[in-house]
Amino acid sequence: MVQQVTRGIKISVETNFEGTFYKNYKMHFAFGYRVTIENQSNDSVQLKSRHWRIFDSLNQTEIVDGEGVIGEKPVLKPGESHTYNSGCLLASPIGAMEGHYNMINFTTTKKFRVAIPQFKLSAPFALN
Repeated sequence: MVQQVTRGIKISVETNFEGTFYKNYKMHFAFGYRVTIENQSNDSVQLKSRHWRIFDSLNQTEIVDGEGVIGEKPVLKPGESHTYNSGCLLASPIGAMEGHYNMINFTTTKKFRVAIPQFKLSAPFALN
């Protein structure tokens, strides 16, 4: 698990290898990840959007931007947390992800970024 705190918002990420499969005559490596966003600040905040950089050892870096996370824009009061599961497909058994969430502080009405620490995606058989 990797963790990082930015402006009172703690991000924790756990990963797991889901397996391999063929799609369009190519091998794909499936990875799952669980993200917990914990509000350790004194203000209520809302996650508005996300920005991901997905590194695949056999492909160019992919950038993914979108609203919320898995269709939600959670509001977190002080002490609350939100956990969600998602995943990605890579062309290789080794990669990584990192990025940030764009959030808004309801007390100050200011927008801010929360870093998502880099986490590794690696199939167990690729680590030797």
